[in-house]
Amino acid sequence: MRISSGISVFPIVLILSILISSCAPRWKNVSPYQGRAPYKPQATTMVKKMGYTIQAGAFSQVSNAVRLTKSLEGQGLNAFYFAHASGLYKVRFGNYGTFSMARNEVDRLRKLGVIDEYYIVTPREYTISRNTMLAQGGKALREELVSTAHTYIGLPYQWGACTINGPNDCSGLVMAVYELNGLNVPRTSEEQYQYGIPIGKEDLKKGDLVFFSTNGPGRVSHVGIYIGDNKFIHAPSTGKTIREESLSREYYSSRFYGACTYLR
Repeated sequence: MRISSGISVFPIVLILSILISSCAPRWKNVSPYQGRAPYKPQATTMVKKMGYTIQAGAFSQVSNAVRLTKSLEGQGLNAFYFAHASGLYKVRFGNYGTFSMARNEVDRLRKLGVIDEYYIVTPREYTISRNTMLAQGGKALREELVSTAHTYIGLPYQWGACTINGPNDCSGLVMAVYELNGLNVPRTSEEQYQYGIPIGKEDLKKGDLVFFSTNGPGRVSHVGIYIGDNKFIHAPSTGKTIREESLSREYYSSRFYGACTYLR
């Protein structure tokens, strides 16, 4: 076929189809779980341990801890609150290679009026360092992670603009639970999925991570912490309370994307 100028239509159509396809999103569609973890070429084998962390605040109301968390996030820091053994809510943030680096950050934030009282947590104070029985990947460490995750149940989720059907993940809970035990994982659910060791659904153990595609086909957008008995703990959305859920629930089973572990 030719147009009036004498130029063939077929080459034009071919060129246009190539240009359109090159601009199209390259997300792979979520397919029903086939009993094996999706291919992840950048999977790693070892999660890094935490360095020096800053702890600030001691609040009887969780809302005050949330407020400080948001102020620190406004400074570009990954911060999270947690329920301390004292019954008070405290906030931790940062991951520094040396004590002096953490102290310099403290001085900067105190001058800005962001924090007042503080404590610098050293690497040897984390659960993974204090007890030789908590070897990475061991049963004891997995139980500690699950125990920490349970302390968040019923608390409001306030890390980022997370919505279960929106573009943002709810991975701050994973970050908080792992960091409180001395393990440094990536911040977003996509990164947490990408850099973990892929495992099959049938190989899940306590403390492993489960991922879902809740924001359209083929993209990781939600994560939870597996706690055993086919259940996981997660944050449904910002402002809602952190809760326990079943992997068998239709909403999550139909959106299950894969699983990974950082505990080997």
